[in-house]
Amino acid sequence: MPYRYLLLLLCVAGCGEAPPDLRAGARLYAQHCGACHGMKLEGQPNWRQRQANGRMPAPPHDESGHTWHHPNEVLFGITKRGLVAPYAPAGYQSDMPAFAGTLNDAEIRDVLAYIASHWKSREVLEARAAMQRTVRR
Repeated sequence: MPYRYLLLLLCVAGCGEAPPDLRAGARLYAQHCGACHGMKLEGQPNWRQRQANGRMPAPPHDESGHTWHHPNEVLFGITKRGLVAPYAPAGYQSDMPAFAGTLNDAEIRDVLAYIASHWKSREVLEARAAMQRTVRR
């Protein structure tokens, strides 16, 4: 089984939800995420360096960023609730909005599956699979 399909299965395994809709995810990503995280998932320039306001720029969602390092549940929580506790220290200031009032859970999963569909290297996919197995224990 190609690794990208394994990853998509991991995204929805145990959720009891319908499989993600990558077309919808691409459309929603372009509409709600691309302005900050880049239409090609490239992130903002100098994303590892704090801005003048002390906040971090939006990171890339491709393999050059750190998004793929986080378990699915964390990515879902950050997207739904914003970068707040328990996903960041109390009082952390971020430009990442909460999408709970904008996107429903299925739409958030579609966006995350769209992002994950761009993670194709064997190393990343194996690391993600191992991480998800550890999280489920």
